[in-house]
Amino acid sequence: MERLQKLIAKAGIASRRKAEELITSGRVKVNGELVTELGTKANPSDVIEVDNQRIKLQDKVYFVLYKPASVISTTDDQFNRDKVVDLIHEDEQVFPIGRLDYDTTGVLILTNDGDFANMLMHPKYEIEKEYYVKVKGLLRKDASKLLARGLRFEDEIYKPAKVRNVKYDDKKENTFLNVIITEGKYHQVKKMFLSLGHEVVKLKRVRYGSITLDGLYEGQYRALKPHEIKTLYNLANNKS
Repeated sequence: MERLQKLIAKAGIASRRKAEELITSGRVKVNGELVTELGTKANPSDVIEVDNQRIKLQDKVYFVLYKPASVISTTDDQFNRDKVVDLIHEDEQVFPIGRLDYDTTGVLILTNDGDFANMLMHPKYEIEKEYYVKVKGLLRKDASKLLARGLRFEDEIYKPAKVRNVKYDDKKENTFLNVIITEGKYHQVKKMFLSLGHEVVKLKRVRYGSITLDGLYEGQYRALKPHEIKTLYNLANNKS
């Protein structure tokens, strides 16, 4: 027997953390009985339902998507907006690992492997996420040093970030740069620069761990290769 949230994650419905929320909110049944207690175990052969739909265990799949703007990083949406999962035309049901904002583009990994998703998102593994950023105003060295030391904004503490390739536009009105973080907090990059007096006007994730956008156009996706999946595991293991 396995924990119920693990079986739901294996079915590609959601990450294990999200599966726990599904259980506690009364959306899961096992053999016709409502289950709301975390820690409940079940067999893969049991009839497990989420929102009255029976789940099906799937082969594990892993994709990288070049997320376009104006697409949301969720599996459902009450406003019927375009979702990243709608761009993955495969038989398996997948979910995104973390989120990119509605107007943010770039690398997004999707899978039906809940353990893999939890590993990449867990703060202790410090998987790097690299962004190409355009901000209003001229980012000075003092501000870059603050980012490198880590900072606090709106009751959030952000770990040190790496700043690379700082350039100004010809009119000296905007700054272009790459920033590397190891967390994935809500609106993190935007808030970090806002705390320094700079509004982010363009944000693109160009790397997640070892995975980049090479060979992809906006809206395209591809399966991760076995050695790429292994490299991501190795990145996490080196931090554990």
